[in-house]
Amino acid sequence: MATRQLLIAAALREERLERRRNRRRLRNQLNISNIPDLEFYDKYGLPAVVGCIDCSHVVIVRLSEHEEQYFNRKHFHSINTQVICDSDLLITNVDASYGGATHDTLEGMEHMMTPVDNAVENSPEGRYNYLQKRACCTIERTFGVLKGRWRCLLAARELHYCPETAGKIILACCVLHNMCIRAGIEGPELTEEEHQSESTRQVPFETAASSTQALQAGRRARNRR
Repeated sequence: MATRQLLIAAALREERLERRRNRRRLRNQLNISNIPDLEFYDKYGLPAVVGCIDCSHVVIVRLSEHEEQYFNRKHFHSINTQVICDSDLLITNVDASYGGATHDTLEGMEHMMTPVDNAVENSPEGRYNYLQKRACCTIERTFGVLKGRWRCLLAARELHYCPETAGKIILACCVLHNMCIRAGIEGPELTEEEHQSESTRQVPFETAASSTQALQAGRRARNRR
């Protein structure tokens, strides 16, 4: 029994060290200035892209305290979960700490490749919008696969836990999702009805107001690409 406990403890220590090594390696990989243009361009025609970002609301039960922080604009309680994925649907970053009342916010707008408003079809801006939208489908597919595997995250369900525990469950589901992707394990597809339910209950994407300077810097960077 003692030997078994020692082996388990050693395995847990090694797992923690491996997680730290992976996080360090990921930070190095996500250094934007070091990414070759062809790294993401081969799939979507967009240079120097490290991933796609979006938010999805995971339903939780009504709280007895600080309810207003989790009551979203669709009139249910949720955690506004921000996820970044790569072109293989691997989740490279997740933040499940914000209540549903929090609007989606984008910091560092100069690094975000957002659509061009009122772009004319077949113009350079219109072609850019087409590529940008096609690439952003990756994050939608990631959410679909994630929630197809771990159906407790579906909008039609709800997590009967406090926000802190619900956030840990979301993080665990994301870790298991990555393990399945790396192992080549296919997950069940969401039905058309489930896709519709998700779309209906998700809060429309809305960014917080950014400074004029940040927006101008972002537009200059976007135009260079």
